[in-house]
Parts: sequence; structure tokens; C-alpha cells
Amino acid sequence: MGSFLVMALSVCGQSGKLKKADDYYSKLSYLYAANLYEELLGSEVDSPELKGKLATSYFKLGDTQNAEKYYAQMINSAAATREDYFYYAQALKQNGKYDESDRWMQKFHQDAQADLRGISYAQNPSYAEVIEKQGIRFTINNLAINTPSADFGGYPSADNTAIYFVSSRKKRVFVQREWSWNGKRFLDLYKAGLNETRQPENPELISGKINTRYHEGPMCFNPDGSVVYFTRNNISKGDKKRDENGIRNLKLYRATVTAEGKWINEQALPFNSQEYSVGHPSISADGKTLYFSSDMPGGFGGADLYKAEIKADGSYGPAINLGPQFNTEGQEMFPWISTEGILFFSSDGHIGLGGLDVFAALPRKDGSWDKPVNAGKPVNSRNDDFAFTMNTDNKTGYFSSNRDGGKGGDDIYSYSLLKPFRKQLSVEGMITDQFTQAILPGAAVQLKNSDGSLVTETVADEQGKYSFELEPGVNYLIVVSGSDYFDKTARFSTDNLPEDTETIRKDIALEKDPGLALYVLVTDGKSGLALEGVTVKITDNTTGKEFVSVITPETGDMQKGIADKRVGDQLSYTITLSKPGYIGKTVTFRADAVAGVMNISEKLDLSLNKLDVGLDLATLIDIKPIYFDYAKYTIRKDAALELDKIVAVMNEYPDMEIELGSHTDCRGTKSSNETLSDKRAKASAAYVKARITNPDRIYGKGYGETKLKND
Repeated sequence: MGSFLVMALSVCGQSGKLKKADDYYSKLSYLYAANLYEELLGSEVDSPELKGKLATSYFKLGDTQNAEKYYAQMINSAAATREDYFYYAQALKQNGKYDESDRWMQKFHQDAQADLRGISYAQNPSYAEVIEKQGIRFTINNLAINTPSADFGGYPSADNTAIYFVSSRKKRVFVQREWSWNGKRFLDLYKAGLNETRQPENPELISGKINTRYHEGPMCFNPDGSVVYFTRNNISKGDKKRDENGIRNLKLYRATVTAEGKWINEQALPFNSQEYSVGHPSISADGKTLYFSSDMPGGFGGADLYKAEIKADGSYGPAINLGPQFNTEGQEMFPWISTEGILFFSSDGHIGLGGLDVFAALPRKDGSWDKPVNAGKPVNSRNDDFAFTMNTDNKTGYFSSNRDGGKGGDDIYSYSLLKPFRKQLSVEGMITDQFTQAILPGAAVQLKNSDGSLVTETVADEQGKYSFELEPGVNYLIVVSGSDYFDKTARFSTDNLPEDTETIRKDIALEKDPGLALYVLVTDGKSGLALEGVTVKITDNTTGKEFVSVITPETGDMQKGIADKRVGDQLSYTITLSKPGYIGKTVTFRADAVAGVMNISEKLDLSLNKLDVGLDLATLIDIKPIYFDYAKYTIRKDAALELDKIVAVMNEYPDMEIELGSHTDCRGTKSSNETLSDKRAKASAAYVKARITNPDRIYGKGYGETKLKND
């Protein structure tokens, strides 16, 4: 009986401790909660749910090793939530286990298909490779002013002679409290001047009443430095200091900056509430828009990015959520708007390298932004990277990180931009069979510069899809090859694209290789260069059916497999070439079929000439000599066949003007020969005039025996 009573009392005591731990957990006092949950492991109240809260507490404390350990012990249980899946994936990623993290992100997305964090992952499954391909955009440097305590920020003064930052480095007299989230000291605002090499030095706690017993945090100045905006815990007294869960939320304040640099006339902004947090301010270059972060109701979940108009009279417009382009169910914080209008922020909801990553959104002319892109290495790491700011030179600035190799806790890093942020472009498409439309997974896809040099390569995935990241203002080639298929090349450019272009679509259909093929290359008759935009029609003379009709690409060529012929068959094809502004051409190709690709251009002249003044049309369209009976100028039947070629060309080109020249032999007198040739020329011209539009475009001229063909 006594032992039962002891056991009952023990269970009762553990239940009370669990209740206290849960109370700490609900109030975000993760350090105290974690300590109590640890004590309850193995007890009668131990459970997968307890381990989940313990894991989450460690995750919030930045201890991803212990977070992973305890998530792993409960993640396959019925108690595991969607948020457990997400945090477990994040912990694994921060511990360098990307493949395992990706598997749990897939599980998270399957269970929460509408969640923007899972959608971000699903749309960017090769995120690590894409980020890696960006290359190194920055050089970075750990600042000398960092300490083993938390240091973050790097907010430039309006005159660029100093920076302000946030730190928990100093334990202040009469302030004995610690932050229950992690047991660390509260954060205060500091100022450090910049030396000749632009390095901050001699940091000092901001004097006056700005720093309170609680947190002071991210801040910014308006463009002329007359007003400062800063973040602070709610310092209201009594029932107004905490929300219904007992949490002291953050608020945004503004103060006037005097000529001596003092901050006076503090005012809380109208967006504040004791029920949610508002903080992390940034001001646009024109001083008219305030950007900030808040978990106010009506957002997407967690902290979201907002903006509000700063009116001329000092009042504010409504807080406007920046929408799903920026915000997710995770945390979007630390916005910073550069003088060029680039919006930087940190997020754990957009897919990145781990923890909080820095993202950048480039501005558009209409006031909106491009899709945010990961800022890349080395600013981003597998840890938390945040509080990115940029100086007015748009090349240098600061960011903060708790990555390995720092001085302890969060550290401030300076950076220099090696290459500018530019619109992110990509090309994507699907590789299919030209006739069956079947997808072709495994097809080799190469991205090349216009000179043919290889940029990168990949293979089509299981859905036949491929994608490449691109640079703006570049001409590219995509070359696709597949087993038993002809290679195919597609050309495109990223120059002069519409401003909102993010993705160029290039689906490519490959033609099966039947073992026999025709190849045609059309060139300019004068330059010899490949001719784009030529309509090539090939008719099979043995069947009378059109074999193929295509328009040549920039390469001026085309290739077509012959599926209905065999090696040794006699081939006969009529090839018609036409292009506006050029003299068309019709030729006949005859040959015995041989295995492989038969290059018609090596056997026939497939060049086209422009409609220029002074061209010899007879040569261009292969007009045979027109003969007349002796001393006559009547059009014979054989002459009419040749003149009909001229009729066809002139009807095709209604602006063409032609001179028909006629010559005689040396028989007869020069005078009579000149008269005869003139009549023959005019008779020929009359034949054509009767059959074309605008008959005045052709006229005849006789040259008699002045241009004899022989001696």
C-alpha cells in the first residue's frame, strides 16, 4: 500500500513537471522547457509528443544536433505533426544531411500540399545545385568587433560614418534578467565608428533611454538621418505588456535624431499590438515606404513581410502584406531595401541551404519585384544567415550568421559584392519523339554559347524534362541527342526579353533515325553564309507527294529521315527554295540511296541571291537560251517555256523590274541585225507583259551583233 502511494505521488509530481514544461514551451521559454523535458525522459509521462516538443525546443535554441536526435525518436509515430516533419528536415539540412532532409521535405509536402514551404521545395528540387551554379558573388569578412555573445546587424548611419548593431555582450548594472527563450542576456543597440579602411571600431552602447531592460533590435534611419526606426520589446506596464499567452511581443518605434545625434521624442507606430510582434524596419530611398516584419493576424503564418506608406505629414498608410511571392508559413524577417530598390530578406520558408537564408528580389518598373532568389554562397550557409544590409554604394554592406568558425553566437560579417544581382533567367522544356510525342528520358541536353562552346550539360529526367540557368544578354544553343535519334539544335537569346520574363520554354522533338536521311544547307549567294527563314519544300517525284516542308533556322539547314526507302533505291526529289527578298530556286536531286545522311548541298547549288539591281536573272533561275528562226521574231514553243519561268518569278515578286536583252549572230548587216534584235526583245517582253501584273515592269532592248557569243 505504501509503495503504491509513493508511485502515485511520483506520477503526480511528474505530471506537474510536464505541465510546467508545457507552460514554458507555450510561452517560448525553450531553454527552461528543454531542461524539464530532459528530466522527464524515461518517466511515466514520456511520450512521442514530449520528445517532439523537446526536439522543437532544441531546434529553436539552435541546437540542431539534439533536435535531430529527438525528432528521429518520434518522427515515425502518430504524434508527429507536419511542423515536426519540416523542422526535422531543417535540422538535418543544418547538420549537413541534405539527402535525408530532402526526403522529409517530400514527406512534408505530401502531407501539406498547399503549404508554400513544401511548394517551394517541390518547384526547386535541385536547389542546392542551382545555388552552387551561381558561383561566388561575395567576399566576406568576420568583423573585429564581434564577441562570444550574440552580435548582429550592421545598420549604416545616414552619413555613412558609422554603423549600428545589436548585441548581448554586456551585462548591465541593475538588469539581472535573462531571456527565457535561451537563457542569454537581452539585446541592446550599439554604435561603432568606421576607420579609414571602412572597418567598424570602438563600439559603444547607445546612451540615453533608448536601451531598456528588454530587447532592442533591428533599426534603420530615414534617408536624411532625421528619423530613426527601431525594434523593441513591448515596454507597456500592467496587463498591456503581454499577450494572452504571456509573451512580451516586439513593437516598432520611431524617434527624432537631433543635430548632436541624440534620439528624442520616441513614438510607437500605429501597427503595433500587444497581441503580435512588429519589427525589423527598413526605409525606401525616397523615404516614402516603410518595410517591416510582423506575425499579425491575416498573414501566411509565422512572420511575414509588410510595407506601409509614410505620408508627408508623418502619418502612415495601412500595413500591406507583400503576398505569397515573399511570404510563406515559415519565417520571413529582416527586410532591407537598397537604394536601387532590391528587397533583401531572410527566410526559412523559401528553399535554401539551411536555417535562415538571405534572399533578394529585383525591382520592376511597375513597382513590383521579380521572384526572390537565393543570394548564394558565401553569404548563405547551412546555418542561420540574416540581417543583410547594403550601403548606398550598392556594393558593400553587412550580414549576420551563427555559422561555424565565428567568435560565438551570432557574428557580424562585412561583404563586398563581386558581381551584381541580375534577373534570374532559366530555360526549360521537354524532350519528345517528333511523331509519337513519347517523352525521351535520358536524352543528352547541352547548353552552348552561340560560338558552340559548352556552357553546361544535363540529361532529361524521368518526365523528359530539362532546365538550365541562364545569363541575360546572351545568345545560346541547345543541342539534344538521343539514342537512335537525329541530333537537334535550337537557338534562342536572353537579350531584349520582356521585363517580366523568368523562364524561356524550349520543348524539343527529336526525329527517329531510320538509317537514311537527306540534308540541305541553304546559303546566301553573295556571302556564302547560312540563310535563315528559307521555305524548303521537297517533293518525292516517284510518288508525287510532298516529302517535307520546313523553314530553315539560323543554321540555314534541315535534315529529314527517309523511312520509306532502302539502300540502293533510286531517289528523285524536286527541291523548291523560297524566301522574301530573294530569287527562288527549284532543283531536282537524283541519286541512288546510300546509308547515312546524303548531303544534297554538296551536289547541287542551293544558294539564293537577293533581288538586287543588275542581277543576271537568266543565270539565277536557269533560263536556257531563247532561239528564233532566221530573220524572224515570232516566239517559238521552246522559247515560251523559258519565258514562262520569267512570268512565274515576276508574279512572285510584284516589284521586280527586268530588261530583256536580245542578240543576233553576225549574219546580215549590223543595221538590220540591230532592228531584228530589238523586235525580238520587244516580242519577248510583250509575251511576259501579257501574263504579269504591272506590265510596265519589263521591257526589251536589242543589241544586234554588238555582243557576239563567239569570234
